[in-house]
Amino acid sequence: MATSNISDNSSSESDVPEVVIQRLPLYVRVLSHFSSAGNDVISSEQLGNRLQVTPAQIRKDLSYFGRFGKQGRGYDVAMLEGQLRSILGLDRTWNAAVVGMGRLGRAVVSYPGFAPEGFKIVAAFDTSAAIVDQTISKLTVRSISRLTETVKSLDIKIGIVTVPIDHAQEVIDALVNAGIKSILNYAPLSPQVPEGVTVRGIDPVLSLQSMTYYIR
Repeated sequence: MATSNISDNSSSESDVPEVVIQRLPLYVRVLSHFSSAGNDVISSEQLGNRLQVTPAQIRKDLSYFGRFGKQGRGYDVAMLEGQLRSILGLDRTWNAAVVGMGRLGRAVVSYPGFAPEGFKIVAAFDTSAAIVDQTISKLTVRSISRLTETVKSLDIKIGIVTVPIDHAQEVIDALVNAGIKSILNYAPLSPQVPEGVTVRGIDPVLSLQSMTYYIR
């Protein structure tokens, strides 16, 4: 069976293109499905067919992190999945906090898909006195004024912003000031953040608007 390892000359974090980092979780997902189906080995062609990426691109993506598998024999599924999870930091649990407990925030804290993938929502915040101290999905909503102390006491590493656009930048600023460097933003804006802080935006309206190009 093919073996998989990371060589000593793997690229530094700053050398890896952003688009490659965004593809790695997709590789992990396919590998997980292959493993669940009882497959021990996967080829770059099989990975490419599942993700609509060329085998050459897959090999190039993986080459940023070392040498995996053996030519002509494919990749050991379990080994490659484990290595990629380690590269992405998915081999541990990450504590997250949600800021904004309106309808969207309540849906996010109630979503059961985060925990199995290693993301644990441990705190929820809001500014409204009518919402603070309510219990939502077993979390007691805290005042945003307690953000910094809670981030430290609960070792929160990820902030999830579910507030209206008018308040998104100030909430993101508060998260950054509290020491959060990874932020998932549901508000439809491109926030200003200092170097070293990563923001990922989720805007379903933009996705819908791009799709209508093909059906107009």
